[in-house]
Amino acid sequence: MLVAIYGGSFNPLHYGHTGLAAWVAEHTEVDEVWLMVTPNNPLKDKGILADEQERLQQARQEIERLQAENNIIGIARVRVSDFEFGLPRPSYTANTLRELQKAYPEHRFALLIGQDNWNIRKRWREWDRIEAHYPIYVYPRGNEGMDDIEREIQGADSEIHLLKGAPLFDVSSTQLREQQKANKD
Repeated sequence: MLVAIYGGSFNPLHYGHTGLAAWVAEHTEVDEVWLMVTPNNPLKDKGILADEQERLQQARQEIERLQAENNIIGIARVRVSDFEFGLPRPSYTANTLRELQKAYPEHRFALLIGQDNWNIRKRWREWDRIEAHYPIYVYPRGNEGMDDIEREIQGADSEIHLLKGAPLFDVSSTQLREQQKANKD
């Protein structure tokens, strides 16, 4: 089974995350998408993160709710994972993928990232190893920078897929946190 790991703080999880995960499960060769709730992302300020258990519980509740409603194609093949909670911190994707492969040798793993992470991928620990060993699915945030990404992908010796047909979800966790602070809906 091919499992795409969609890691994030999910601070909070929103319809952009769930919609993309469901779309990838439905429209690519990926069998399941695992939302990997990251307790400690080394590239993010810990001060803005809600409690890790709260983020995990909120993600589980939201996926369960969406699966019960059953009105989003592909959502049944989306799971929430706390796998990184049992790993050393901070959470490095290369380590997570290595440990997942040990724990689930029957699966093949891929990585699902947004354009924002694609743009900073060289800052990731062991990015070259990730790119060499795992398929990577890149979600573009509109058309800006698309030509650059396509050029980079064409020049790569690895399995990288640009999710051109994916719907644009114009929302971010930062935006939602700011609205929550301002008591806006």
